[in-house]
Amino acid sequence: MKEFLDRACEAYYEGVPFMTDEEFDLLAEKHQYNAVGYKVTDAIPHTYRMYSLKKCFDLTDAPLSLEDCIETPKLDGAAVSLLYVEGLLQLALTRGDGIQGRDITDKMRLLVPEIISVKAMVQITGEVVAPSSVPNARNFASGSLGLNGLEEFATRPLSFVAYGQEKVVNRNFDATLEGLERMGFNTALSFDCTDYPTDGIVYRLRDNFEFEKLGHTSNHPRGAFALKEQKMGEITTLIDVVWQLGKSGVVSPVGILDPIEIGGATVSRATLHNIEYIRDLDLEIGCQVEVIRSGEIIPRIVRRVEPS
Repeated sequence: MKEFLDRACEAYYEGVPFMTDEEFDLLAEKHQYNAVGYKVTDAIPHTYRMYSLKKCFDLTDAPLSLEDCIETPKLDGAAVSLLYVEGLLQLALTRGDGIQGRDITDKMRLLVPEIISVKAMVQITGEVVAPSSVPNARNFASGSLGLNGLEEFATRPLSFVAYGQEKVVNRNFDATLEGLERMGFNTALSFDCTDYPTDGIVYRLRDNFEFEKLGHTSNHPRGAFALKEQKMGEITTLIDVVWQLGKSGVVSPVGILDPIEIGGATVSRATLHNIEYIRDLDLEIGCQVEVIRSGEIIPRIVRRVEPS
C-alpha cells in the first residue's frame, strides 16, 4: 500500500490525482501513511521547509485551543513559495516534497508583486488557485504551473493567495497577513473564496512567537491544523469483480455491486484500481464495502466494512 500511496502523492503534486482527498485520507489513516509530497528531479531547495497541516475531522479532537487561533479557509490549489531578497522577487518554487521544488519564477512574476517593502530575505508561502467554474480547478491550477511557455499561462484565470511568511517579526499572525496585504498580496484572511474551491478550514495560532516555540513534527507544524470534512459513503455488497480493458490499453478490475443510490445516482459498478488495491483492502466476493463517488462522478470502493 505504501507504494500505491506514494504514487497517489506524486500524482497529487503533479496536478493529476487519481483519487479524491477523502479517499486518500481514509487509506492513509488506515495504513498509518505519513509521507508528504514527492521527489523532483530538477529541484531547488526552499529557503524554509514547507510543511503540511495535520488533519482533524472533529473539533472535539482539536490539538489547539480554538480561542487562541485564527480561522481561515483552506483553499484547494497548488502550494508555492516565494523568496524575496532586498525587496525583489528572486525565486518561486512549487511545493514539491516540501524540502525542494521546481523553479516557476517566470510564471509567478505574472501573479505576485515583483517588489515589496521588506528589504530582508523573506519567504512567503501561499496557494495558486483557479475559480470553481473551471473544471477540475485544483488540477487546472497545478497543471498551469507546469506549462512550458508563459503565453498560455498568462491567459489562465489564476490567483495567488498568501497564507504564511518566514520569519515573522510581528507577534500577531493577523498583523503578518495584513502586512502582506498592504504589500499587494491577496491573503487567506482577506481573499473572497466564495467562487474558489476549498477543502477545509485552517486553524493557526494567532501568536507567532508561540507558534515558533511549539516547533514542528517531522511533517506538521504543531501550531496549526486543518479541519476537514470526511465524507461518508454508502454501504453495499461486492457481488463480483470483473476485469476491463481501458482506452489506454491497461486492464483493471471493476467491482460489481448490489445497486445503491449515491448523490441521486444509482451505482452498481466501482473502480478497484489494481490487484494490489484489492489485496490491501482485503476484499472478497460477498463482503460489505463502503462506496463514494470520486469528484461526485466516479464511484470508488474505499474500504471493507465488517458486520456489526
